[in-house]
Amino acid sequence: MDKAEDHEKVSIYQLDDDDRDRLLLEQKECTFNWCTRDEWPMGVIMSYIWRNDRIWLTAGAHRHRVSAVRRNPKTSIVISSTGTSMGRSKTVTIKGTCTVHEDQATKDWFYPELASALRDDPQEVQAFADMLDSPMRIVLEVKPEKWITYDGLKMRDHAMGTLDEAKLAAPLESDTIRFQQELKRRGLNHD
Repeated sequence: MDKAEDHEKVSIYQLDDDDRDRLLLEQKECTFNWCTRDEWPMGVIMSYIWRNDRIWLTAGAHRHRVSAVRRNPKTSIVISSTGTSMGRSKTVTIKGTCTVHEDQATKDWFYPELASALRDDPQEVQAFADMLDSPMRIVLEVKPEKWITYDGLKMRDHAMGTLDEAKLAAPLESDTIRFQQELKRRGLNHD
């Protein structure tokens, strides 16, 4: 295949590991997702940092999302490159397990790290770290269990016939088995 022909099979356009790590470090906002008690998915935009191969966030202990992850630690994180030096069209989705931390040792390293990631002025960094260190605040750690990444620039270049095919990933099950099953279900030719 020299060229992309449609926008159906996109699992071959995964981010290179270096780009994935760069995005995780450069971006500062994500969508944090969890399931409610009645099994509805919910999500909010949150500030985060990527450290020690984990996503780290913070919230008040009284927030619904904290109760939810204490009950069910299965979460997901969605991060876009929009607003970064990488431009648009790159994404990372993480399926992960969330741990709630309330110990002071975690708070002591995390709050200054988050404040430094979100503020430039040293006085603002210290003021923000101090403000975060309140009795009702907890730290959330999300350990990745599965990655879904997408590089829209690879797709663009593939559609134009200019992408080195060595940069394509192997297609995932969704673009092989499930794609063929859906073609059959719809009565479409699946050559």
